Amino acid sequence: MNIPFAPPYITEDEINAVREVLSSGWLSMGHKTSEFESRFVEYVGSRYAVATNSCTAALFLSLKVLGIKEDDEVITTPFTFAATANVIVHCGARPVFVDIDGRTYNIDADKLAEKITDKTKAIIVVHYGGQPADMKRTMKIAREHNLKVIEDAAHAAGAEYEKGGKVGSLGNLTCFSFYPTKPITTGEGGMITLNDDEFSEKLRILRLHGMSRDAWKRYLQKDNWYYEITQAGYKFNPSDIASAIGIAQLKKLDWMNERRKEVAEYYDEHLQGLDIVLPYIKPYVKSSYHLYPIRLINYDRNKFIKKMGEGSVATSVHFIPLHLMPFYQREYGYKKGDFPVAEKVFESIVSLPIYPQLTERQLEYILKNIKEMLSESYVKQ
Repeated sequence: MNIPFAPPYITEDEINAVREVLSSGWLSMGHKTSEFESRFVEYVGSRYAVATNSCTAALFLSLKVLGIKEDDEVITTPFTFAATANVIVHCGARPVFVDIDGRTYNIDADKLAEKITDKTKAIIVVHYGGQPADMKRTMKIAREHNLKVIEDAAHAAGAEYEKGGKVGSLGNLTCFSFYPTKPITTGEGGMITLNDDEFSEKLRILRLHGMSRDAWKRYLQKDNWYYEITQAGYKFNPSDIASAIGIAQLKKLDWMNERRKEVAEYYDEHLQGLDIVLPYIKPYVKSSYHLYPIRLINYDRNKFIKKMGEGSVATSVHFIPLHLMPFYQREYGYKKGDFPVAEKVFESIVSLPIYPQLTERQLEYILKNIKEMLSESYVKQ
């Protein structure tokens, strides 16, 4: 049995949606992208949604509309994918890391305030694995210090905050990913949700070269070809092909997240009693269950991954802390030991397969491999 780590869930719905766009004669950003944005607004509960060609682009544009510039500081977590911090660097600002909470693996809100300086302009929180970070504390701290909050919700489409409401309806700007492994996919793509009129208009201009009117708007007014470049923008727009896939995926997002939850509950039940730290989900939040990260006790993580792979079960690691990466050590002086909680978690963490189409037979096979692996005493040397 061959079990991949995170294949996308694609059906005839997505195939037919793409076929419709291909037959329409309009492939770039147009009415399907507008429809996707409108449907996302309705689903999340924000005032606006601005589609992009990746979550990385969404994060970068969010920083740009906030005016983040050279010598500014932006606080974030080291326990995330490189894109979260790379976009800060690309704005000329300094990424300032804060260690994580040892149970949720989200940024530790208790440690935020001590990293704020007169150069700090924003905070990027990451909803690790689909579980919302402590937004109540984070927003309170941000208001006290006149800071903006960007939510990296790459893992968290469909998740809900502690006090209710979908992720994407609370922070100043929230960025979603539609990469193939994420809760919903468009192949490649992203979305920014927000409630600010001015930021929304700036984002739409910046994502497409700084043009005052995009091609679809000019097409709707047949004789109006004129546009202006109001600022030096970027080529970060999605295509209608991607947006059509997104519309089809969004319709089944709640069902897919529920299926992931069922898989997580299966793991929770059947991994009890083993030398494993199971994922912790805070009460009163709703996770998207994008990841199912376990931590091994007394067993070598790399040997575990290798042995699982030999049994044709793919696993992964989320994440290698960014302060251990050569670039961030060389450019910003970070070093091993700076963020001990993130390092401790990283040393033993493994992500198991979790996606809607996993069958009970496949889950039984995964569990069989795990139990056999742990019984062989691959103890750390």
